[in-house]
Amino acid sequence: MDTRSPQQRRRIMQSVGTRDTGPEMAVRRLLFRAGFRFRVGVKSLPGTPDIVLSARRKILFVHGCFWHGHGCAKGKPPRSRPEYWLPKIAGNRERDAKNVLKLNQLGWDVMVVWQCEVSDPDGLLQRLTDFVCEPCSSQKNDRLSGRNDLAS
Repeated sequence: MDTRSPQQRRRIMQSVGTRDTGPEMAVRRLLFRAGFRFRVGVKSLPGTPDIVLSARRKILFVHGCFWHGHGCAKGKPPRSRPEYWLPKIAGNRERDAKNVLKLNQLGWDVMVVWQCEVSDPDGLLQRLTDFVCEPCSSQKNDRLSGRNDLAS
């Protein structure tokens, strides 16, 4: 059972931000130090992505393990009020999947960075660099089909 009163729990949950979170700031610092430039919170794209590298057609979402239902220890749903939390988290996951699909259809490559991954900055930096530096899926498809940007 929850060790906090409902009022304390509500105050804690309301204080959780949706932007400039600790994990998001850590990812942004890693990208910036690696020389990548990006935009933050682009509202014109589905899901308002956390980080957008427009020239590379890459998008990063930095998900909190709890709020987005990751399988790690931080992603465990609370034991109190499961009738509320389980559908809430399932809805978040469904919305996330729809947004990724929409972005892919618009020609963007999408990567999700989980809050728990930030604890290994070296491994995360390698994963970020691999993702950002690989050609965009739509560019790979254009090369495979013999098309290029100038032929349009």
